[in-house]
Amino acid sequence: MAASTQTTPIWPRTRVSEVLSVDHPIVQGPFGGGLSSVELVRVVSEAGGLGSFGVHHLAPDEIRAIGAELHRATSRPFALNLWVSSHDEPEEAMTRDRYEAAVTRLRPLYEEVGVEPPARPDRFAPSFEEQAAAVLEARPRVFSFVFGIPSEGLLGEFRAAGIRTVGTATTPDEAVALDEVGVDVIVASGAEAGGHRGAFLAEAEDSLVGTLSLVRTAVAEVGRPVVAAGGIVDGHGIAAALSLGAEGVQIGTAFLATEESGTTAEHRAELFSRRSRRTRLTRAFTGRLARGIPNRLLSALEDAGTIEPYPYQGYLLAPVLAAARAQGRTDVVSLWSGQGAPNLVHRRAGDLYAALLAETEAVLTAASTTQIGATP
Repeated sequence: MAASTQTTPIWPRTRVSEVLSVDHPIVQGPFGGGLSSVELVRVVSEAGGLGSFGVHHLAPDEIRAIGAELHRATSRPFALNLWVSSHDEPEEAMTRDRYEAAVTRLRPLYEEVGVEPPARPDRFAPSFEEQAAAVLEARPRVFSFVFGIPSEGLLGEFRAAGIRTVGTATTPDEAVALDEVGVDVIVASGAEAGGHRGAFLAEAEDSLVGTLSLVRTAVAEVGRPVVAAGGIVDGHGIAAALSLGAEGVQIGTAFLATEESGTTAEHRAELFSRRSRRTRLTRAFTGRLARGIPNRLLSALEDAGTIEPYPYQGYLLAPVLAAARAQGRTDVVSLWSGQGAPNLVHRRAGDLYAALLAETEAVLTAASTTQIGATP
């Protein structure tokens, strides 16, 4: 598709807000692994944005249940998010001997938090196709996805059901690929973002494009509306993204830090601490590259040498992380965080959302006034 010639969008009515049927083009980043919550989605969607729930870790029946619960919680649009690529290696590659060797490596962690190693399952994770079928049945207004592009046939099924599609790109080439298959909205996720890097055309380590460069290039090369993500936590970031041609923003870490999210109080405290000034990219927690605040667990896993691919590493660590969170620990958990965390202010989702609107209006108004009053 030809590149868009649209100039800086008029806030808050942009193609993103129109396509997604929301009042403001603000998307709450979807969190997997239990960090999303129905209450956070409800607050964001009721305020006029797009609340999102990460369901990539759930079985089809659980996805349908979450969808039903969200429909009961709000009549406004919300998104369910999946990972298109569900396995980095086929399940038969995780032999029993390989699994037992991994358990042996991790046994000190199991013993430290007082849990038994997880038994090797008959199946480690459902397929993307099974999960996508459940999302179709759940009928969210929006289906968002990372780590790839669904098949043409599946995208057609979502279109036929009236469900909007939102794909995530970590490079300009990925943005073009999403544009060519006709997704409704493209999220340009810069390397500053917290959590997993959803690269799919090249290795994640080779796809670390910053938000500013990624958004500007994507806007120039695609025709679909672009949503900026990565390092944006306030109205100043939103205004900057709009000035680059983005027609909306996706905000993850700032919403993750609110009391309505599925994080622990200890994780939220870390996000508001000086430790959040330093984040790291690592494959240690799940086998896929992700950004978080470094701690003892990250170092121990990397020092151990062997990190199993996704989804096996995460499955092996799940009991450790669950127990450590229940114990209020931060040394042996995953502390997902983006690089914008040092600028966090708000601890309630409603307060954050209201501030995003007010700050964006103020910055855009000040910029407009300055331009009008400027001397030629």
